[in-house]
Amino acid sequence: LQHPQNCCVEILDAKTKEKLCFLDKVSPPGSPAFLIWDPLYVGGDAQWYPARQSIRLDPKGKSLKDEDILQNLPVGTTATLYFRDLGAQISWVTVFLTEYAGPLLIYLMFYFRVPFIYSPKYDFTTSKHWVVHLACMCHSFHYVKRLLETLFVHRFSHGTMPLRNIFKNCAYYWGFAAWMAYYINHPLYTPPAYGEEQIKVALVIFLFCQIGNFSIHIALRNLRPPGSKTRKIPYPTKNPFTWLFLLVSCPNYTYEVGSWVGFTVMTQCLPVAFFTLVGFIQMTIWAKGKHRSYLKEFRDYPPLRSPILPFML
Repeated sequence: LQHPQNCCVEILDAKTKEKLCFLDKVSPPGSPAFLIWDPLYVGGDAQWYPARQSIRLDPKGKSLKDEDILQNLPVGTTATLYFRDLGAQISWVTVFLTEYAGPLLIYLMFYFRVPFIYSPKYDFTTSKHWVVHLACMCHSFHYVKRLLETLFVHRFSHGTMPLRNIFKNCAYYWGFAAWMAYYINHPLYTPPAYGEEQIKVALVIFLFCQIGNFSIHIALRNLRPPGSKTRKIPYPTKNPFTWLFLLVSCPNYTYEVGSWVGFTVMTQCLPVAFFTLVGFIQMTIWAKGKHRSYLKEFRDYPPLRSPILPFML
């Protein structure tokens, strides 16, 4: 609906419906983004910095985007918008660096068998099984890769996330890292049943999927110019590892799961298998959500693609 040249905007608290402020004669192209930048507009509380503010058309609806313009929204001469405090925020980069650095350091503590983990007679000893050393290299490589990608590859559409997420994410990654490392580096650990052949095949799977995952991240980075929130349909490039885009919407998750399947086969360790399963379930949820978003946003989205597993899921 169109509205006159000037309109009025009232902002209500999404929970209590209390009127927070009333803006008279807002001229197009005024936008919700403009309304939330200055804390004076929403009750004068300086703690409501822009990243923790959500402006909505409906109290239980989705947040309006920064680029949404009042003139293009279904409002009349008086626009009623709802404000919701998203809580304390923290940058995605900080969260990623924290949740990925933890597993790297925690695993190495078990690998070097620092005191108070195993029996004192095993303090700072090394395993006699070469697969244990290989597993440490693979695990460390994976998380060093993630840290470097966070710093130099990823471009985030949202700058922040709720502060509480860092505790949840770190508990997940750090906890599983400790659980896996405890058993893999345990003095009584036994190598895989099929010996070197099993380990070598698993290593090939792991490295193949790590390269594939990195290739997809580079392809996704190149879709979004620096400082932009532009969304495009990802397509395969000349890099063969990106050809998986022909069949799935989120091949980065496909390769990620493949890496952990390889690590599971390599170590033949139950906690690793459980971590792989939980990760697969979570990534499937994310992949289905992104797949739905692609279908909703792009009418010409390739119909052959599945969310994470070709022709299956």
